[in-house]
Parts: sequence; C-alpha cells; structure tokens
Amino acid sequence: MALPQSALSELLEAFRTGEGVNLIQDAVTVALQELIEAEATQVIGAGRYERTEERRTERNGTRPRVLTTTAGDVQLRIPKLRKGTFFPSILNPRRRIDQALYAVVMEAYVNGVSTRAVDELVAAMGSDTGISKSEVSRICAGLDEMVAAFRTRTLGHTRFPYVFLLVG
Repeated sequence: MALPQSALSELLEAFRTGEGVNLIQDAVTVALQELIEAEATQVIGAGRYERTEERRTERNGTRPRVLTTTAGDVQLRIPKLRKGTFFPSILNPRRRIDQALYAVVMEAYVNGVSTRAVDELVAAMGSDTGISKSEVSRICAGLDEMVAAFRTRTLGHTRFPYVFLLVG
C-alpha cells in the first residue's frame, strides 16, 4: 500500500521546517486513513472513480469519526456506501463510554427493567440525550443472540475430566 505522494510531501516539509509539532499524530492519521480507504476499496470492489465488473456498490460521501490514540485524537473519514454498510475492521464499533452504557442497558434487561425505565436510568447517568426505546431493543436483541449462541454451542470439542473420590 503506497501513501499518496502529496501527503508524504506535506509531512516531510512540516518536519523540515519545524512546524511538525503534531508530526506523529499526522502520520497516524495518514496511515489509518489509508488503511480505511484500502478496506473500503476491497469491500466495494473498485477504487475511487474506478469502474470494474466486480463493483458491488458506490461510495456516498464520508462521515467523521474521532479516534483516541496515544498520539492524541485523530480525525478520520469513514466512507459511506449507497447500498449496504461499511465499518473498518481496524476500529472498534463503540467507544469505552458507549460500551459502559451498553453494559448498563444489558444488565437492566437481564433484571427485567422496562425500556422506559432504562431511558430514565441512562438519563440519570448523565447522558444528555438518553437512549431511545428502539436502541434499547436493538441492544437487547444482540444480547438475546449471544445468549442463544452460548446455549446452543456444542460441547464435543472439550474433554470434561472429573475425579472420583472414594471415601471409606
């Protein structure tokens, strides 16, 4: 994978002039953006402005995504598709705070709390917008799928050793 020559030239010039205070952050941004573009090209079946027989859909703009790294916050652009969805495999779908919120929603669901009460619970946690009933239902459906997969898994691949204890 080759980085665009213009992006590399800009980074090199910033390094030479001493303006590269955010050089590492910029380098991380360029590398991650190129990985995202390469994966999108693979999913779509064609590069930007390229026409091929293998093309499955078209690009339809981008959406911003902030990624927190050790080099600082990085602004990325995630390609949108006309048909289907795309999310890069190098990114986590949710931030840590979102994962904590999902954990609270799942815990409430397991304990039989209604969706309205979950919305109030989320608002009490400090979320400005709360959470919609449809979002709660979607999270709970995902939890149902995970539980069903766990309950129906096969156990033939694992040996279950046990010990006999004879007392007497």
